[in-house]
Amino acid sequence: MGHAQAVESASSRQFTVTAGGLVSGFRTGEGGHYLAGAGTFVDMHFSHWVQIEGEGRWMRWDQYLGEHQDNYLIGPRVPIASFGRSTQLFGKAMIGYAKMTFPGGYGYGSFTQFAFGASVDHHLSRKLLVKGDFEYQYWPVYLNNSTLSPYGITLGVGYRVF
Repeated sequence: MGHAQAVESASSRQFTVTAGGLVSGFRTGEGGHYLAGAGTFVDMHFSHWVQIEGEGRWMRWDQYLGEHQDNYLIGPRVPIASFGRSTQLFGKAMIGYAKMTFPGGYGYGSFTQFAFGASVDHHLSRKLLVKGDFEYQYWPVYLNNSTLSPYGITLGVGYRVF
C-alpha cells in the first residue's frame, strides 16, 4: 500500500519572506531628468491575498548637478495573474517618504510619497527569483505647494529566506 507524500493544505506553511537587491531608473518628474540607483526590497507573504512589500532605493547614479533621491516605501501587494507555476503578476500601493537633494546645491527636503505599480516575479528555483517592476510615484506636497510625479522601472534578484 503506497502512502501519499503531499502536505495537507491546512497545515502547510504560508508565511514566507523574500529579500533582495535591485537597480532602478527613474524620471525625476522635475525638468525631465533621469536618475538611476540601487536598493533593497523585502516581500512578506502571509497568505495568498495578504502580502506586504517594503523597499529602499538610493538614486545616486547619473545625477544632474548633484540632484539625488532616496525612497523608503511600504505597502500591500496583491496577486493579479499567474503565468505557469513560476511567474506571478502583482499590483502594489505603497506609502513612504523621499529625501531629495536639489540640483545645483539649492537645498534638500523630505517629502511624503505614494507609489502605485505592478511587478512580475519569476521564480528561477524554490529559493531564487528575479523581478521586474514599474512604479508611478505621487508626491502630494512638493515645493511651492506643487506636486511631483516620478516614475520608473526596477529590476531585482531575491532570495527566499524562509
